[in-house]
Amino acid sequence: MTVEAGHFALLLALAFALVQALALPVARLAARPGLAGVAPAAAAAQAVAMAVAMAALVHAFAGSDFSVRVVAENSHTAKPMLYKVAAAWGHHEGSLLLWATLLAAFGGVFALWRQGLPAATRLYTLAALGVVGVGVLAFVALASNPFDRLSPAPIEGRGLNPLLQDPGLAFHPPLLYVGSVGVSVAFALAVAALLRGNLGPGWARATRFWTLVAWIFLTVGIALGAAWAYAELGWGGWWFWDPVENSALLPWLSAAALLHALGGVERRGGAEAWAVILAILGFSFSLLGMFLVRSGVLTSVHAFAADPLRGVFILALFAAIAGGALVLFALRGGRLSRHVAFAPLSRDGARLLGTVLLIVAAGVVLFGTVYPLLAEALNLGRLSVGAPFFDATVLPLLAPVVALMAVGPLLRPGRDAARRIWPTFVAVAAVGLAAAGLSARWGGWAAAGFGLAAMLAAGCAAVLWAERRTLSRRRLGMVVAHLGLAVGLAGITGGSRLAAEGIAALPEGGALSVAGRDFVLASVIEVPGPNYLARRAEIVEAGGVVLRPEARLYETPRQATSEAAIVSSPWGDTYAVIGESDASGRWVVRMFVKPLLPWLWAGAVLMAAGGALALTARTAPSARRQP
Repeated sequence: MTVEAGHFALLLALAFALVQALALPVARLAARPGLAGVAPAAAAAQAVAMAVAMAALVHAFAGSDFSVRVVAENSHTAKPMLYKVAAAWGHHEGSLLLWATLLAAFGGVFALWRQGLPAATRLYTLAALGVVGVGVLAFVALASNPFDRLSPAPIEGRGLNPLLQDPGLAFHPPLLYVGSVGVSVAFALAVAALLRGNLGPGWARATRFWTLVAWIFLTVGIALGAAWAYAELGWGGWWFWDPVENSALLPWLSAAALLHALGGVERRGGAEAWAVILAILGFSFSLLGMFLVRSGVLTSVHAFAADPLRGVFILALFAAIAGGALVLFALRGGRLSRHVAFAPLSRDGARLLGTVLLIVAAGVVLFGTVYPLLAEALNLGRLSVGAPFFDATVLPLLAPVVALMAVGPLLRPGRDAARRIWPTFVAVAAVGLAAAGLSARWGGWAAAGFGLAAMLAAGCAAVLWAERRTLSRRRLGMVVAHLGLAVGLAGITGGSRLAAEGIAALPEGGALSVAGRDFVLASVIEVPGPNYLARRAEIVEAGGVVLRPEARLYETPRQATSEAAIVSSPWGDTYAVIGESDASGRWVVRMFVKPLLPWLWAGAVLMAAGGALALTARTAPSARRQP
């Protein structure tokens, strides 16, 4: 009965979403304003109903109820409980149900939390969220129902993809979904502004709050996904410019651009239309990610296979929501613009240029991700766009963004004088140039990466020193987030440009030398796991480092995987992977030495912490006070 209760709750949530979407237009058509007041209650009820539906699915997985089709296809009694629960969102139907649950949760919280917004703005925003909810829930209920029964029920399930049986993958999707879905509130606020013809008091503050929440969770979710790829796939890397990785990066870039644009709108105004289009693009990228992952157009460890009809449904949903919002902006966006003068040499000028570069970079990522799919769909042949393309196009666009982040916060809003800021600029640039010069022996990319990281860190230090007596919590959060990017950039540069690698077929007792360090394959033993058999190697370095990588063979489904062993220190990672053995008893051993790579994860933590600190700050009054 739990499964039927979940299915009923899903259909009930769809009904509540329909009420939420139609309450305001029906009230206006009937000239009965009081009818619009049911929208907040409908949003809250939808959130409760979806929580019940998601709990029912998790209960079915935890209890190994194989009469439910998705449980039989994605779980097994031998799996540890953590992965049984995580399997609830580790497939197409469950991931969509979680997506819809989070969308309803955001709508419910927005309905109950006024945030100083006028009643009209709140109702328009809830109506926009309701329309999105109707589309997503209709897709789940009609084309991707996770509560379908099997009769007769199998005795045992097929199991979950072993690559997804990792603690990082238990938490990575929900956190990433919170971020991807969170930008829906900023989108709905943008639609509300277009429908009303003005932003209204508090619009920038509320939009900034919800965008910052989404950006924090996107940052953590992307970092966890990168850490999973680094530890689980055994290739020594953490980012491959995979289309599904890119689909998470796109809303992160647009959310970062929107946050910086909103800083100007909130304090001075003058970029309202730009902020609205950024909010629309952010959620459009999120919907595009849904299409890429769940339509079946991609083959990826990240992607969920689906039939073509589902892909058409998602594409139609994306076109209706994103396309409708863009048409609305074309018709009404001009009403939001007003002239506020500021000089190019100012904090506002640096902020505007940075947001433009971020969106251009997002556009390049979008082109490189979608163009091969379009070419194949148009029978133009199979094309491959990989890391070399993105490295050559996206990174040069992001480099000036980092430079602007280093010097932009040092500028005054509105207008600044070169004479005042010149000495600080020279000092910050000198730090970056010195770091680049010291790193030049490792190549141009290393010099650029370490130089920009040092320049950004110096800029953060300069802000802390200049504002040491007046620094607000919001500014401090910005500095911590920017410093996190500097630390992460140093980790990326060191882990990629200074890395060393070695591979060899070794007998027990054989040695492999990497970066001047000798590693000995001491032993290989068999170790049973809860639902796999592992061959565990013990690799020892003379200095005392011991690594125990595993080659695992899962029974259900039958699949071999690698489990890397990683020993981290503040100065870098030592990374080992064990492969198969040959007829002579030699084992394939692959070793990596990656200087500074742990700084990447530390940087992500700092960025999220800076965002959280800024989230708790009291904000200045909105620059625009309209009814």
